[in-house]
Amino acid sequence: MAQSPDENSNGPKDQSDLPNQAGGPSAPRSPSRAIQPDAAPPPPARSRHARNPVVITVNFLLSMAVLGIIVAGAALYWGKGQFDADGPLPDESVFIVANGMSLPQIAAKLEDEGVITNSLVFEAGTRLFKNESKIKAGEYAFPAGISMKDVMKDLVEGRAVYHSVTFPEGWTSAQIVRRLNANKILTGEITAIPSEGSLLPETYTFTRGTTKARIVAQMKKSMDDQIARIWEKRSQGLPINTPEQLVILASIVEKETSKVDEHPRVASVFVNRLRKGMPLQSDPTILYGLFGGDAWTKDRSAITRSMLQEENPYNTYKIKALPPGPIGNPSAAALEAVASPAPTKDLFFVADGTGGHAFAETYKQHQRNVANWRKVEKELRAKQAAEKNKN
Repeated sequence: MAQSPDENSNGPKDQSDLPNQAGGPSAPRSPSRAIQPDAAPPPPARSRHARNPVVITVNFLLSMAVLGIIVAGAALYWGKGQFDADGPLPDESVFIVANGMSLPQIAAKLEDEGVITNSLVFEAGTRLFKNESKIKAGEYAFPAGISMKDVMKDLVEGRAVYHSVTFPEGWTSAQIVRRLNANKILTGEITAIPSEGSLLPETYTFTRGTTKARIVAQMKKSMDDQIARIWEKRSQGLPINTPEQLVILASIVEKETSKVDEHPRVASVFVNRLRKGMPLQSDPTILYGLFGGDAWTKDRSAITRSMLQEENPYNTYKIKALPPGPIGNPSAAALEAVASPAPTKDLFFVADGTGGHAFAETYKQHQRNVANWRKVEKELRAKQAAEKNKN
């Protein structure tokens, strides 16, 4: 049985609650519903990749890397400025790098002595230039205001302060060793006397910390080099058969005259005597035979008659040959003079009172030269006595 709308308790009570079946605009809502806001749309679904912990970690690391690059760049820029800037040194200063010092030790010492402002910056800069293992030991003179970069360059290039030691020509090996051991800049000690005639007397330069043994080795090498060079170019027909004999005669020439321009002529006298089988009659050989390496450490210039008569292998008044060894360490000039003596017939020479010598081919000429020397010698003694009395 059909029911009326009023009787259907489940039917719509208001037409506005029904959807528009034709798909058109909804029917107007009641005033109370119209003033209520629509519900907000839900947030978009979050990507599952954004929630991945690996992605989060990578993002964090990238951020830290960028930050680190920025910080490193700033530090590098600051450090370069410090490395290139003028330093704090107010005046020139000497700085010593000892053998075996490490880069951190050198950097710390530079800062302690006021050469640089920051040892860490110096160390980092040196490593950046790959110079940590190239620093050379020695003594350095740094000018006022020197930068860390220039300090590094000096240490790497070895621009050290050089010192020198000089050995006069003709000195014995004992004299040379005494001078070496007295040097306060060289290190070590020489305990054994090198063989006579094995060291080349010259001026040798070195840096602080160089060993005395190294100087001796350098002197030996220099002598060996000179002997080999000069022996190769010697004149033919000399009465000298070995390089050792060259050194022996050169050491005698060295002691007979201090004038280099006289070396070839003095050498010619001894060469001529050897050719004739005559004794060399050299006073210095007698002194060396009696006193060895100390022959010239005191005033022993006067040769007495008893000295001439004493038996010793170096007494060239008695032997008609070269002595058994050198009487000192000759110079290259003396070696060259013996290898290429002056072409003379001289057999004698005596002092002439001017620092040089008068030469003669015959004994008669020599006697006249000796008489002249005795006269000059007498005048010199009289003058010295007068000056002594005046004082």
